[in-house]
Amino acid sequence: MTNVESLTETTVETIARSASKIHQGLVGRRVTADEENPSGETQFRADVFADELLADQLSAIDGVAQYASEERSEIVDCGIDGLSVAVDPIDGSSNLRSNNTIGTVFGIYNEPLPAPGDALVTAGYVLYGPITTMTVARGGTVTEYELSGSERTIVRDDVTIPDEPSVYGFGGRVPNWTDDFRKYAHEIEGELELHYSGAMIDDVNQVLIDGGIFAYPALTDSPEGKLRLQFEGNPIGYIIETAGGRSSDGTRSLLEVKPTDLHARTPFYIGNADLINRLESALE
Repeated sequence: MTNVESLTETTVETIARSASKIHQGLVGRRVTADEENPSGETQFRADVFADELLADQLSAIDGVAQYASEERSEIVDCGIDGLSVAVDPIDGSSNLRSNNTIGTVFGIYNEPLPAPGDALVTAGYVLYGPITTMTVARGGTVTEYELSGSERTIVRDDVTIPDEPSVYGFGGRVPNWTDDFRKYAHEIEGELELHYSGAMIDDVNQVLIDGGIFAYPALTDSPEGKLRLQFEGNPIGYIIETAGGRSSDGTRSLLEVKPTDLHARTPFYIGNADLINRLESALE
């Protein structure tokens, strides 16, 4: 095992151990905080708690050079050379009030942040559902684990997207969809079953399990979409492409997009390759 592989595994293990603390720490923190995140979105106390926990745990790893989070404007510089970790501590925090599914998303880069997706060495997400699971892409394969305390148990190894797609989920207000995307969406509605939870990570996980497509598209009032490239687009694109699917910003792989800012947004489309190919053709 190389130094990068060893450090990456230590980082993944640290996030896995932190996941149980995050899950337990949600109790009493399903209310809004007094601040907004750098993207202008309302923070929940759980967002702040998870960010501070992950910052403490990950920045303490010898070999992690930078820590960045969707919940803070500045990068934490750990004062050493090494890997950079970008996280969305609580994806789908608006689901906290209704006690629905949320997650944690992370990307481990071998370049300083902000970095392009092709600088990722590992990416993954934790899903806080009836069972806490962790899905990790590294070394050309995707592995799903069940988490219990500090234990990780492999559930599925070499995860790939099913060839036959089943589900779709599209974010954004329908009146704000572009005409081209609306036409494409109507076609998909006649072919697949709707699955949209309000938490990106839940819908992505459903696509990985059942095949299909998830999108948070460019909107007429927000051409850049909603999701952040560094914290969501790159890590999820890396996972989906490793699993045999495709990611896109509407014209190219999310992993090919050059970041302009740490909190830059991007249109976001992931799923079976055929569906993404059709989407790009529809948006031309």
